[in-house]
Amino acid sequence: MRLFLLTFFVLYAGLHFYAFLKIRAAFTLSAAATALLLLFMLIMIAAPVIIRLSEKQGHETFAQIMAYVGYTWMGVLFLFCSASMVIDASRLLVSAGGFIMRKDISPLMPSGTLSFMIPLLLSLAIACYGYFEAKNIRTERIVIRTPKIPKDIGRLTIAQISDVHLGLIVREDRLGRILDEVKKANPDIFISTGDLVDGQLAKMNGLAGMLRAVNPRYGKFAITGNHEFYAGLDQALAFTRDAGFVILRGEAFSGIINIAGVDDTAGKAFKTYKEISDRELLSGLPKEKFTLFLKHRPLLDQDALPLFDLQLSGHVHKGQIFPFSILTYLYYPVHAGYSRLPWHAHLYVSRGSGTWGPPIRFLAPPEVTIIELVHAERG
Repeated sequence: MRLFLLTFFVLYAGLHFYAFLKIRAAFTLSAAATALLLLFMLIMIAAPVIIRLSEKQGHETFAQIMAYVGYTWMGVLFLFCSASMVIDASRLLVSAGGFIMRKDISPLMPSGTLSFMIPLLLSLAIACYGYFEAKNIRTERIVIRTPKIPKDIGRLTIAQISDVHLGLIVREDRLGRILDEVKKANPDIFISTGDLVDGQLAKMNGLAGMLRAVNPRYGKFAITGNHEFYAGLDQALAFTRDAGFVILRGEAFSGIINIAGVDDTAGKAFKTYKEISDRELLSGLPKEKFTLFLKHRPLLDQDALPLFDLQLSGHVHKGQIFPFSILTYLYYPVHAGYSRLPWHAHLYVSRGSGTWGPPIRFLAPPEVTIIELVHAERG
């Protein structure tokens, strides 16, 4: 956990330093302006810590304002630096081309001011679009035909939410939009695959009530994500249970189908992790029943593949803001959507229903997933 935080803040500070250099190259700043800019950037670098400490101390209004400012800045900064790096790469190519051709083609390169303004305007435009895209909850549907659904049942509907991140930014309005999509599907089973909460929960009882109003006939099940541990596991579990979910922490339930779930591995750093291998958990379940496996991160245990029919995961957000999705794709080969696995198994990775950090999504819209399990004859 400490290594992760150190890496995050080093990289985040590096983005600020890069942006500072771009501003200095574009404009002539006075000593006072430079000092104010550096002060603002230092506050923004520290904003995630300031937000968390303020929230823990009960200063919710201040924490909420800081969250909107600090995390929106984080999103804009990432977009700006990404666009600036593309322009810097093009400038390098032009310079290399001129050297190879032994010609002065420097007029083709944008000026320092233009090299700053283009990424700035582009990042602001994308951030504005991404703010509204983050509120546009989409419904993704998949159908899986299997003989393991009883013929007399015929069809079983599962609604999955993931990575809602209820907290300072994602509140009643966003949760209401998410639950509207769930209710439209009238699911038989309601699933949360982790990161339901992402903050102090003392003033979030109304959110638990909204979730509690969804009562599918075969139950509601949830697992922990990494942010349940970050927010404080005890209060996160209490909130999730109050919302009506059965929490599976290295446990399994066998009803109309088998449902098993594991803790997110982030719990290891907090010494509250319930450790059990996927294979050990799944091997004791009735094999004639359809087995639904809930695992926050879309990582596959090859030894467990023959033991489940469908794994539901989240965590990745499909990168949330392009081009960060390129990095998530490199780390998680299936970072969003449906994938067929060996042994007639399936994997579905949700893009997530809310947002972490920046209240922005770009080319990774939020979703509620509806899975239809349909009876099919063997053969």
